[in-house]
Amino acid sequence: MRVGAFILAAQFPGQGQGEALHRAVRSAEVAEEAGLDAVWLAEHHFMPYGVCPSATTLAALLLGRTHRIGVGTSVSVLPTQHPVALGEQAALLHLISGGRFTLGVGRGGPWVDLEVFGTGLDAYEKHFPESLDLLLRWLREPRVGAAGERHSFREVAVVPRACESLEMPAGPPVVLACTSAGSVRLAAERGLPMLLGMHCGDEEKAEMVALWRRLSLAAGRDPADVAAAEHVSAGVVQVGDTRQGAAEVLTKAMPGWLRRGLAAHETVDGRYRAMRDPLAYTELLCDLHPVGPPRLCADRLAASAARTGIRRFALLVEGSGDLAATEENVRRLGAEVLPLLR
Repeated sequence: MRVGAFILAAQFPGQGQGEALHRAVRSAEVAEEAGLDAVWLAEHHFMPYGVCPSATTLAALLLGRTHRIGVGTSVSVLPTQHPVALGEQAALLHLISGGRFTLGVGRGGPWVDLEVFGTGLDAYEKHFPESLDLLLRWLREPRVGAAGERHSFREVAVVPRACESLEMPAGPPVVLACTSAGSVRLAAERGLPMLLGMHCGDEEKAEMVALWRRLSLAAGRDPADVAAAEHVSAGVVQVGDTRQGAAEVLTKAMPGWLRRGLAAHETVDGRYRAMRDPLAYTELLCDLHPVGPPRLCADRLAASAARTGIRRFALLVEGSGDLAATEENVRRLGAEVLPLLR
């Protein structure tokens, strides 16, 4: 089982943006010290839900600050950027880090980001598969051209080539964020493992994994590769001396952050988007994920792995909103929970 930290760079009420980013960097550094497998970095625009606008930029910094731990994006939002530009960044990080980088990509939402960056609503609603395929070709082929509805350009050399190294011939691993049957199909047909969100319970994740397996086999994928796929399950972790105490840490801090962060989502076309109740959502996350004493956290992760078949976790560690508490949470996860899983 491989357990990593999920880092949003969340700006809690009363905090500055620099404070949120500093906590994100420290969380990653402590995660390596604590023996975690990876850190997963989110990106958002124009909102306090997360103040990191470029997961690949933050990944570059953290790859330079660390030596062992994997660093992944969770996710890089493809509709707001050109797939070739993202592919170049991914190849660069893969090569200079010695293979420690994982590219997580996702479709994002119908947010105002699409207007600001000039990509438009079609990039989200219509052209995501085309952009994803172009990105994958860039990571796997020596020369790439495009003649699609959205992307069209003459053939050019891929520099740097992610697959050029004999030590790392496959290029950077790519995972796809999946929230629907349609995105599961996209991942399965392209042989990509899934990243499943923290709002999903084990039953829903198990159903998505089963669907992915059926679609992968139907697409002609090697059964051995299908069985070995390394999906990633996102969640929340708060290690405490008691279940009640750990949950109180989150229910005191997270609703204020969620209220401001979720309310800041602005759709590009004015469509209505229902907002979760912040306290109810926090309580749901506490029920779904490892929140409590070390033994409870370990049992919860083991039960999730047994039910879903997913053995890689990206766990939100900064739910307290406090730097010292976040560092303690990460250290306890490494020192007290991980040994119980081994």
